[in-house]
Amino acid sequence: MKKVNVTDTLNESIALLENRQKQELRILKEQFELTYDSLKPLNIIKGAFKEIATTSDLKGNIINNVIGISTGYITKKLLLGSSHNPVRRVLGTVLQFVITNVVSKHADPLKN
Repeated sequence: MKKVNVTDTLNESIALLENRQKQELRILKEQFELTYDSLKPLNIIKGAFKEIATTSDLKGNIINNVIGISTGYITKKLLLGSSHNPVRRVLGTVLQFVITNVVSKHADPLKN
């Protein structure tokens, strides 16, 4: 029978643990880089735009809102023009807001 040398066993265990520590440190550094890149403001904005582009329901809402806003703006310009009267300007803004909300909620018939 071969005698087990405790020192050799201990050295092997230390070497295995050091290798494991190096691997875990490498993995931790890679994960840090990935996390750091994903938290950059530009990458967050890109991710948000990709998510918006893939969501079809949100696309419909954006289109409805754009139609509503433009209709409200055009209506205000047609009815009031470029008035300098503060009361008419406030009323025009309220009218624009109301028309924008109504049209954006019922924009499906306008799309057709």
